[in-house]
Amino acid sequence: MNIGLVGNRRYRPLADLLARLASEAPRIGVNLVLEPQLAELVTGASGTPLHEAPHLDVLLSLGGDGTLLRAARIGCQRGIPVLGINLGHLGFLAGAGPDTALDALGRLKRRQFTVEERLALSVHVGDEGTAALAVNDVVVHKGGIARVIRLSVAVDGEQVGTYSADGIIVATPTGSTAYSLSCGGPIVVPGVDAITITAISPHTLAVRPLVVPASATIAIRVLDPVPRPDELLVSIDGHATEHLMAQQAVTVLKAQQAVLLAHLSEESFFNRLRRKLAWGDLSERNG
Repeated sequence: MNIGLVGNRRYRPLADLLARLASEAPRIGVNLVLEPQLAELVTGASGTPLHEAPHLDVLLSLGGDGTLLRAARIGCQRGIPVLGINLGHLGFLAGAGPDTALDALGRLKRRQFTVEERLALSVHVGDEGTAALAVNDVVVHKGGIARVIRLSVAVDGEQVGTYSADGIIVATPTGSTAYSLSCGGPIVVPGVDAITITAISPHTLAVRPLVVPASATIAIRVLDPVPRPDELLVSIDGHATEHLMAQQAVTVLKAQQAVLLAHLSEESFFNRLRRKLAWGDLSERNG
């Protein structure tokens, strides 16, 4: 079995974990394919960009949720399942931790895991350019300006309305527990085929989050003049990718590919909400 490793070097446990995985892998019959920045941490290893590496069976993400999202985008484009080893704080999407990483490697080799399909988004900025892929969300937002912006939102060509806000978040069910949630958006169970639209700090009480079918095409257009190119940004999964100009549209629709998340246990989504986000009645919490 060929397992690709994606990681974030800012996590202290990473180097030690990589050494343990590299030592264990040959014994259980696993070939590890490391991205270049990880190969630098393993003596004698060579790195390969994982979007180019042939014959990968699974991707293993070593880091936090941001690292897993990066791995998920690679896996989504190639049809490869992704398992997260959480080295960060929350790790909402991760399936294991550093203490169980070696066990996870063995279970992947024995194919003792399930694969869940998650909706992804295809994003176009302007009329030209290639589509980008989002696992969590697409955010149209301010750069350094301290004022609200006016944005037009349309669904399937029909005008929804004009938003005066700090920005707009278009999220998948996976992303509904991320930035969108902190802005008052709804939590969407992963199996629901839907997309959410949530305003960031709207300048009116009349604006509430929307849930639209995943088949919808969402268009967001900036209405205000934009004197400087760094004032408005389009961020995908938390990374700024494009500057936006007035009247330029951001088009978001369901991607043809699905994100494939590997799971080692049968933990339910609601149990994960209770465990990771302390969801529910305060009386259920210890201490």
